[in-house]
Amino acid sequence: MDEPFGVGRLLRHFLFILLKRSHRPMIKTMKHPITSGFILTSILFLSLSASADPITLRRGASVAPLKTSAQAENSAPDISSSLAEKASVATEAGERKKQLNQAQPGHKQDVIGKGDTLAIVLARAGAPANHAADAFAAVTKIFNPKDLRPGQQVSVQLTPAEDGEGVILQSFALKASVERDVAVMRQPNGTYKVEDKLKPLTTEVSRASGTIDSSLFVSGTSAGIPVDVMMELIKIFSYDVDFQRDIQPGDGFEVVFEQKLTPDRKLARNGRLLYAAMNLSGTNLKLFRFEGDDGFVDFYTPKGESVRKALLKTPIDGAKLTSGFGMRQHPILGFSLMHKGVDFGAPTGTPIQAAGDGTIKVYGGNGAYGNYAQVQHNGQYATAYAHMSRFAPGLRVGSRVRQGQIIGYVGTTGRSTGPHLHYEVLAGGSQINPLSVKLPSGRKLEGKDLRDFMVAVKSLEQKRDGLPQPIQVASAR
Repeated sequence: MDEPFGVGRLLRHFLFILLKRSHRPMIKTMKHPITSGFILTSILFLSLSASADPITLRRGASVAPLKTSAQAENSAPDISSSLAEKASVATEAGERKKQLNQAQPGHKQDVIGKGDTLAIVLARAGAPANHAADAFAAVTKIFNPKDLRPGQQVSVQLTPAEDGEGVILQSFALKASVERDVAVMRQPNGTYKVEDKLKPLTTEVSRASGTIDSSLFVSGTSAGIPVDVMMELIKIFSYDVDFQRDIQPGDGFEVVFEQKLTPDRKLARNGRLLYAAMNLSGTNLKLFRFEGDDGFVDFYTPKGESVRKALLKTPIDGAKLTSGFGMRQHPILGFSLMHKGVDFGAPTGTPIQAAGDGTIKVYGGNGAYGNYAQVQHNGQYATAYAHMSRFAPGLRVGSRVRQGQIIGYVGTTGRSTGPHLHYEVLAGGSQINPLSVKLPSGRKLEGKDLRDFMVAVKSLEQKRDGLPQPIQVASAR
């Protein structure tokens, strides 16, 4: 096999030609010690360098062993591969630079996709990185980029750079919501200014009703009632209605609520619940929203009595009653024992609400009760909550809580067979049945407030009767 053509071979050829063309024979040249020594040394060096890799000597470095010609051939592909890789990287970098230089001025529309960030969208539009960074810093003053959602629209405006090289990010606008646009614009001094553009909204009153086939919540949302409106309906009726026992298939419901619309009649959000009614086994319950002269807002019966009671009947949303008050066969101990509360089955972590305004009296571990809280509401009533997985942050013994405030989360601590809330109502220190106790009602309107309320009720009923009635029979099957 021919020797690889290297630097050593090239030098040997050069020396051979030099000697051949010399006027004196080689033998004569060898008679001169200095000349012959130089030639022999050169030949030795060239012979070594013909097969050796270049060697760089530096302080503290060791000299690598010389490679044979075969080893040099084997290492050639590695060198070629490395060179090819570097060439590929250089080509890609050049292409990216070329793409940036070729970013076209103009108006560009984009839509936020899954995994997209504002920086990705601006880069995709061709905005220079430094401009995008400055514009991003400006927009964060009024909009949190983490609130971006897939489907939101973004428009980008690029203009030619003054020097003719590349483009300038002139502005971009983001549709933050149906009613809100956020715009960022470049100023003459090169900085960016952000503006919040809110669309004017009009308020319309809507009416919806339906028939319960299985679950009130499922039936309501199937009838087209927005989730937030349905949640408020459940909340205001929870003072008087046991949603596990009082609701039967065929019962009905109706709501009148506000909706906020944009100028192009797109729904921006739902407004206030104005009226709610339920027909439970032939019993009609009606509640009207009213704001008194003191600014206090509540729901009242047609007689002007507040729906609020001293205590909530059910301090947990969406729970199933799994064990009532009274004697029962204890599931763990195996013998009959008085069950001095009611159990609501719910997934671990479900929020537990304070049944009424009061002060936390006990808050911690309590034997078979597990994680336990007791709230004193007045001189007569207290409520207790057991088997919680954890407590609400920021609360302790002595903390004041409001009705409906989260005080803990469903769990299965203590003597428990599964995640549930054990709920007790205590009167004078003794447990009573939470589901049958007659609790004092809340506020009763009087005088001018009562007269104003009656006028408001009449006006709302007339408005309701004039609204279209989209009755839908909802089914959860």
